[in-house]
Amino acid sequence: MDWGVKNRLARIFKPDTGKTVMLAVDHGYFLGPTSGLEVPSKTIKPLLPYANSLMLTRGVLRTSVPADFDIPIVLRVSGGTSILSKDLSNEGITTSIREAIRLNVCAIALSIFVGSEHERESLLNLAELINQAEEFGIPVLTVTAVGREMTRDAKYLSLCCRIAAEMGAHFVKTYYCEDFEKVVETCPVPVVIAGGKKIPEKNALQLAHNAISHGAAGVDMGRNIFQSDNPVGMIQAVKAIVHKRISVEEAYKMYEGSKKT
Repeated sequence: MDWGVKNRLARIFKPDTGKTVMLAVDHGYFLGPTSGLEVPSKTIKPLLPYANSLMLTRGVLRTSVPADFDIPIVLRVSGGTSILSKDLSNEGITTSIREAIRLNVCAIALSIFVGSEHERESLLNLAELINQAEEFGIPVLTVTAVGREMTRDAKYLSLCCRIAAEMGAHFVKTYYCEDFEKVVETCPVPVVIAGGKKIPEKNALQLAHNAISHGAAGVDMGRNIFQSDNPVGMIQAVKAIVHKRISVEEAYKMYEGSKKT
């Protein structure tokens, strides 16, 4: 791994803990104006001081993130389908490496769809993206998307994460599951968990705690933060779990307490 890749990853994963809290705000690339992200700038700006990095598209980066704020960017570069599509797995690469360099990003992200009709295309998209990114020292995050018929268990997610790592991904985003430590153990690159759909705040904090306790290198949360009734308090609580390893009860008190200030 060359210096450029290491340097970019060191901005995403804090060197003192080896962990990260990524704020996912890329939902609009296929969902449109997601609840809580109708006006991205209003959602993102209050959370910027607390996120270790942002995961988003070039359109939202250009329009909704202040250029003078030093925040590592993980740029979503895959897409091509919408929530109206019958098959969300039929994605392609939507953003060039040159554009990623122009936007000064720390990493680029692409989804793979193992077990879907378009498995082969998504894996070849990943291989091509990694080939291009390696030339310029840009890390690649692989998102292990799960189709409607796929089971989110350790066997399946281990398969997805290992394939991504074997293809050359520098880190992987996947779902938390029972026996999650097996997913981490069999994946030779860092594994970050997806926050998923909105759930009660205490449950989301428990999810983050479980994942970190079982070897995750961080979380990439979106809806469980920006759809919370207290987004700033929620991201602070998640960050304390990830980097300070506080308990769920302590984190929940932090979240609740910040409502009163």
